[in-house]
Amino acid sequence: MNFAGDGPKSEAVTTKLRREDSVGSTTAKDEVGLVRQAHALTADLTTPSRAFYWADLILTAAAAWGGLALSATTRSLPVGLVAGLVSLLALYRGLSFIHEISHLRPRDVPGFRLGWNLLVGVPLMTPSMMYEGVHNLHHAKDRFGTPRDPEYLPLGRFSQAKLAGFALISLLAPLGVILRSGVLIPLSFMLPAVRRMVKTKLSALVINPDFVREDNDKTRPDWLAQEVGCWLWCWGVAALTVAGVVPLRVVATWFAVFSLATFVNQLRTLVAHYWQNDGERMSFEAQFLDSVNVPPPALLPFLWAPVGLRYHALHHLLPRLPYHNLGKAHRRLSRELAAASSYHRVEEAGLTPALIKLFRRVKSNRVPAEVRAARVP
Repeated sequence: MNFAGDGPKSEAVTTKLRREDSVGSTTAKDEVGLVRQAHALTADLTTPSRAFYWADLILTAAAAWGGLALSATTRSLPVGLVAGLVSLLALYRGLSFIHEISHLRPRDVPGFRLGWNLLVGVPLMTPSMMYEGVHNLHHAKDRFGTPRDPEYLPLGRFSQAKLAGFALISLLAPLGVILRSGVLIPLSFMLPAVRRMVKTKLSALVINPDFVREDNDKTRPDWLAQEVGCWLWCWGVAALTVAGVVPLRVVATWFAVFSLATFVNQLRTLVAHYWQNDGERMSFEAQFLDSVNVPPPALLPFLWAPVGLRYHALHHLLPRLPYHNLGKAHRRLSRELAAASSYHRVEEAGLTPALIKLFRRVKSNRVPAEVRAARVP
């Protein structure tokens, strides 16, 4: 496959990179080498396509809310189920853009954060401020996998029952956002203690229950606007439902679709990492090898790991790559890096095989080979 810069010079660079990568050791020097090689091979892929972001968001939102409307109003059960499935997958895809927003700079795709909040974030009462300033901590090398990481738990050391509970609790997400937006946010503007609790414990999308967000009194005006928007949306929909303007079936359908979307995301979360770290600081290679790619030829990850989430390990290696270029970057790295490179050791075949391996692993209390290898001095 050709890409920008192909030719004698780039071939020489590739040859040099392969030579440097062929050693295959796990020293700190090689960790830096992997990052440098990956950057060199994907340097032309770091610019987000504004048209791609906007077109994807608008089409996704149209499918999500159009499917929801049809599912909630049709008298045909088959049509309702198909429309509900479309809405579920599109709503999940739309919600997944919150991950991209946490990495985008305002100048990258102007207005995208606002557009996303209006089309997805506020209607789901999950605004972007709940991920901004939080997700980047998961990428901090001195935090990843430690108790200070908001998005890491040693799930690979859980029991099978605890893993199942971790997945199933996500079905209650709609109740959580309704309680936060409709009750706690307005109450927090009257009671300082509630405000502190909302800002430190209830304003971050995390999986680590011990994570506490820094309580900064100087809340960004746009973040405050997002909170107020969620509050007014929640009260507005409730009032229209009580008045009979919005049928109860519409609200129930929204609840079911949103609940299932968060459940799918929780299943994806279970296979996004190997989750074996016990809280100690990890080397960069150990962090990378604890992460997972689910690349083609598997097709279904396009649905259950949308917006580039199927390339989770690659994202940890190169977090600045926009989601629409991750597939191209993966193909380059897979082709150009030597067989001994650790890049080739983080792939799973699909959601079901990865979940089966996880549940078998926790039953036998076995550490994945990828993680064991990273621990070798």
